[in-house]
Amino acid sequence: MIPHLLGVFMRTVLINCGPIVHVDSNEPIVGHDMEDEKWLLPKGKAIIIHGNEITAIRNSDETLDDYESHNSAEVKIIDIDGKAIIPGLIDSHTHMVWGGDRSREVRWKQQGHTYSDIAKMGGGIASTVNSTKSLSQTELFDISKHRLLKSLRNGTTHVETKSGYGLDTRSEIKLLKVAKMLADDYMTPSVDSTWLGAHAVPDNHTLKSYTEEIISDQLPLVAETKLARSADVFCEPGWFGIDEYEQILNSAKSYGMNLRMHIDEFSDGGGGELAAELKVDTADHSHYTSKENRTKMSQAGVNTGFLPGTPYSMGSNWPDFNSMIENKHLWTIATDFNPNNQILSLPFVASCIVQRCGVDPLAALVASTINPSFTTPHPSGKRHGVISPGAVANLNILSSPHWESWCLTPGDSPVSANILNGKYNNYEY
Repeated sequence: MIPHLLGVFMRTVLINCGPIVHVDSNEPIVGHDMEDEKWLLPKGKAIIIHGNEITAIRNSDETLDDYESHNSAEVKIIDIDGKAIIPGLIDSHTHMVWGGDRSREVRWKQQGHTYSDIAKMGGGIASTVNSTKSLSQTELFDISKHRLLKSLRNGTTHVETKSGYGLDTRSEIKLLKVAKMLADDYMTPSVDSTWLGAHAVPDNHTLKSYTEEIISDQLPLVAETKLARSADVFCEPGWFGIDEYEQILNSAKSYGMNLRMHIDEFSDGGGGELAAELKVDTADHSHYTSKENRTKMSQAGVNTGFLPGTPYSMGSNWPDFNSMIENKHLWTIATDFNPNNQILSLPFVASCIVQRCGVDPLAALVASTINPSFTTPHPSGKRHGVISPGAVANLNILSSPHWESWCLTPGDSPVSANILNGKYNNYEY
């Protein structure tokens, strides 16, 4: 559904707000602080927005006295009528730009075929690569923009997205150019681009020869064009190993790129130890990472990026999210939207860990807002993932007076309206 866009006013004033989850912190929130109600403001507040920035949070009564006579083309007063408000959600690990359809793989998985088996059967990443290469930049942009609008409808106001379905220099650059087109589109969530050319080894290469091409060709061009802020590698036995991972990421680091990792999705391949050694921004999946390596990552300031949609789609067990709270480790959640896991709703992903794994809904919200803001910054340089003066005006107005409802409507969006970079999008019409 495309939102009813009311536009940007000089000032937008939200009055009669229900409880506001502000999570206003200058650093990531860990441990039992993730569950602390100090991050809540009581109902009855007003939020004042100027352009694309939150400028003040005040009591509604005094705010209405100040602005009621100014409701015009320059000031828009919106009565929230007691609905709860949460920050704009940050989806910190997605694969938005690709084409094709891999729905047939679900039966192969049910028949007991592994991820590696499916790749050999003509499915997997190679299948998506072939479909993606056949599409133009315009076609890929249209497909990806539609996906981003669905994400926005579900409360996401910022995404990190990766290339990785080109697997040669020309095609990887094409995907990053599409991501740049998306980043320049004012109607969609803001976009942080990551190069993931090291997603799989194409059929015309060996692991060694493709690694050499990445280092000698792909990364220099990505750095020259500045189409990606970060570099990522799919580190898993049977794909890229520790040695290749280290070579590629050190090369990317030499160009000034930030570092991210896919690790330990199917087994503990030792990715967590390398993540700690390289002090990457975030090591994602981390499904089977050992307790010892989780501790090393935490001590090195590495975020653990859990992707609960993946075990949901793959039918595997869940990681122990609450142990991260008990051990005061830094962690986030994201959708991992991709051809094999077509989930565009962070509230649904949060529902999985709240309603199936016993995670506190406030902790899940922290893991979807303030915490990922440190691994995928807003392009304006302003704070996001929080509701605070000086932060980007990205927030969600829920359909309920209870903030907990943000993750309790799987199959439907909990959002009645949102504000994206100061633009008010109303879905109740």
